[in-house]
Amino acid sequence: MRHFGHISPAVREALFFREPREFDAGSPSRMLSAALGATLYSPATRPRLADDVIRQSGRGVVSMVLCLEDSIDDAEVVGAEANLVQQFAEIEARDADVPLLFIRVREPEQILDLVRRLGSSVRLLSGFVLPKFTEERGELFMEALTAAEAESGHRLFAMPVLESPELLHLETRGETLRGIARTVDKYRERVLALRLGVTDFCSAYGLRRAPDMTAYDVQIVGAVIGDVVNVLGRADGTGFTITGPVWEYFRLQERMFKPQLRRSPFMGEAEELRNALIEHDLDGLLREIELDRANGLLGKTCIHPSHVAPVHALSVVSHEEYCDAQDILRPERGGGGVLRSAYTNKMNEVKPHRAWAERTLQRAEVFGVAREEVGFVDLLAAAVAA
Repeated sequence: MRHFGHISPAVREALFFREPREFDAGSPSRMLSAALGATLYSPATRPRLADDVIRQSGRGVVSMVLCLEDSIDDAEVVGAEANLVQQFAEIEARDADVPLLFIRVREPEQILDLVRRLGSSVRLLSGFVLPKFTEERGELFMEALTAAEAESGHRLFAMPVLESPELLHLETRGETLRGIARTVDKYRERVLALRLGVTDFCSAYGLRRAPDMTAYDVQIVGAVIGDVVNVLGRADGTGFTITGPVWEYFRLQERMFKPQLRRSPFMGEAEELRNALIEHDLDGLLREIELDRANGLLGKTCIHPSHVAPVHALSVVSHEEYCDAQDILRPERGGGGVLRSAYTNKMNEVKPHRAWAERTLQRAEVFGVAREEVGFVDLLAAAVAA
């Protein structure tokens, strides 16, 4: 699979200076953590889940979470587990291309039980999403994951969700973060990414952000995100990939949206298309994605397919970013110094900007580098119209 792999080779060639690289579930964890992109959540109760998964793969989705936790009623768990086993078997029988698949469980005991019940179709599973992750709960989850991996002989990743009240509350946040850090560091090779449960944070204070507000506008939430990145997202080799919070709104009507995008394949009516994005309630989402990246997050939790293309389009590295990163990382610049950007609009400081440049090239590897004349709207138009 690859990002933008669902669009034609000719269109990809027209859009990209450097195309996204192919990867699969067996690729190195460093590549997979950067490649997660818009991780689409789906309730595990859906009766045609196999069809949904295969269809979304054909629309550019590269990672999905099949949820047994908050998205379903407590009384539905047993049936949802059985449905997952059946749907995985159906996908295996159809030998179809699928995204990276993860199961969001409720309790550690579910992990080994599900892996056993999946049988040979466990090969389709990339790992588990672990809710309300703290040091105490996290240790139990990671022990269960390790046991399941050993018994099945199949590599399984963990994606802990940071959403517990202990993390939100100021008086317990510091120690909770330190405990989480100890646990994920102990199991570093199995932790693919850390996910933020912002909806749970808001719930603890009876809050819900409006569609014109980002998570960062809710100061209590923004403060937690900042602290999580501070402790767990450092660029010194100790950090992890941290993904952006969910965007809850999806009033976008895709059938109305597609014709507007198709009217201008490559920037012919860019301003009109940007206005269309705002009119269709994407303005808040776009601002939040930009703020995610500015705050050190990569990828995003998504609950609606219409969010996937914007997340991926904004994850592509611009030609300007790529040139700056390449210049900063040239071997002859190892001693530091300052140089003028190839675009002559900024100064690049080699030592302070090195970590940024390395992360930018990591993102470029999986999302590609846009041609100089290609912008976000072009990438979005191509992704939606495919």
